[in-house]
Amino acid sequence: MTTKEVNRTKEASKTAQVKTFPAPPQLATVTDLKPEEVQAVTSAVNPLVADAFAMYAKSKNYHWHLSGSHFRDYHKLLDQHATVFLESIDIMAERIRRIGGTTIRSVSHVSQLQTVSDDNSEFVPPADMVRNLIADDNHIVQSIRKAIEVCENNHDDATANRLEEIIDSVERYKWFLFEVSQGADNTQ
Repeated sequence: MTTKEVNRTKEASKTAQVKTFPAPPQLATVTDLKPEEVQAVTSAVNPLVADAFAMYAKSKNYHWHLSGSHFRDYHKLLDQHATVFLESIDIMAERIRRIGGTTIRSVSHVSQLQTVSDDNSEFVPPADMVRNLIADDNHIVQSIRKAIEVCENNHDDATANRLEEIIDSVERYKWFLFEVSQGADNTQ
């Protein structure tokens, strides 16, 4: 394959919408949920998986590119914030698989589904990092609450319960970030 053909194939895979339901027969886990219930839950939870990947990357970006007088404390906090999202990915993806859906396949699939914005800025002041993550955490929690409703309306209480646990973890770090943001001198 020529370089031109490889690049064309890569571009096509970036723009092709990845199908997550129905699962191919080899991945169609047996479930008592109806196919339309599986599809609804899969469609509601997969964007959360994508957002968790995006939030992990964003939090690690801030963790790696932090500067300022509170470096050590913020460095640790941002690493822990990233870990919350990293740990949630497998929980959500495996729930989708357990009910017969499929989940994220690639970075391009993440970019198709994510609803939080990336931050490719050359430098972000610590106060802006904190504000950005608080806003993103609020968005994530609202999205999870909507997904919980979908899960409950489609007889998938197990996924709803796992999502409630993830909300608790995200809100814990949103609280920590909020407390850090109190007072102008705290985020320099």
